[in-house]
Amino acid sequence: MKVLIADDELISRMITKAAVEQSGHECIVAVDGDSAWELFQVHSPEAVVTDLMMPGMNGLDLCRAIRSAEDESYTYVILVTSHGSREDVLAGMDAGADDYVTKPLDPFNLHIRLLAAQRITSLHADLARYRSALTEQARTDPLTKLHNRLKLTEDLAGLHTSARPGDYCLAMVDVDNFKSYNDLYGHQAGDAALATIASTLAAEVRASDAVYRFGGEEFLLVLRDQTSSGAEVVLERVRSAVHALQIEHSGDPDGVLTISAGVAAYTEGHRAGTEQLLKEADLALYAAKASGRNRVAVSTQGSSPN
Repeated sequence: MKVLIADDELISRMITKAAVEQSGHECIVAVDGDSAWELFQVHSPEAVVTDLMMPGMNGLDLCRAIRSAEDESYTYVILVTSHGSREDVLAGMDAGADDYVTKPLDPFNLHIRLLAAQRITSLHADLARYRSALTEQARTDPLTKLHNRLKLTEDLAGLHTSARPGDYCLAMVDVDNFKSYNDLYGHQAGDAALATIASTLAAEVRASDAVYRFGGEEFLLVLRDQTSSGAEVVLERVRSAVHALQIEHSGDPDGVLTISAGVAAYTEGHRAGTEQLLKEADLALYAAKASGRNRVAVSTQGSSPN
């Protein structure tokens, strides 16, 4: 465990450092509260042992700063007081300290508190990992392993949070004649086909782009820093890659599973909202379907020749 010590008294600092290292922990030493805060931001220690009274930022100020800076991680704070008065202890707990020891420091007492610190911070780290996993699970489609509509909504909102959002394109993709595929081959085969097509879509776009399962046999691609003509080239490549999978479909005129796609662009001169862009991509997809399927159509709104 990484432990930060903050104490302006040399002898007290040396005793605390020796006790921490004898307990088997890595030690970082600060000579006052201000330098402790700087070291905390650089090293992110699991535990802090801080004197109450220090020049500049005192122990209470340091506790408050640490608590206000925490997000997923947790730092165990042990306050060192000269007398262990009730007022000092209560003030420390109110400021965010977890425990306290008194001067002169007893290494055994500190060792016991560092054991508790290790257990508590380990539990907090486990909880943070579980929360992260649950957050990711809530935003992932279980069949295709692509992100789902919840993540899409968040990401589309994020594209518009900056003062000047960059150009991007949305592409609505639909598997052609998929209902008849399920009827002919069964839902298990249909699920396997969707998973294969999903991985193909993800493999054919850049790392900066994103692919989502929109629902059923529909997918949504977000292509960043892309014009409509550039997006059309990308989707033609994607369409060709899916066709090359040669997933047999006797109920389709091509004899294999294919996709159709509709593209809408968020570009200079066409700063439409996301709902409007989704509608435009959907209408373009409908046009691709109406034109015979297994093709890409681009919305005329915001399209550009370059």
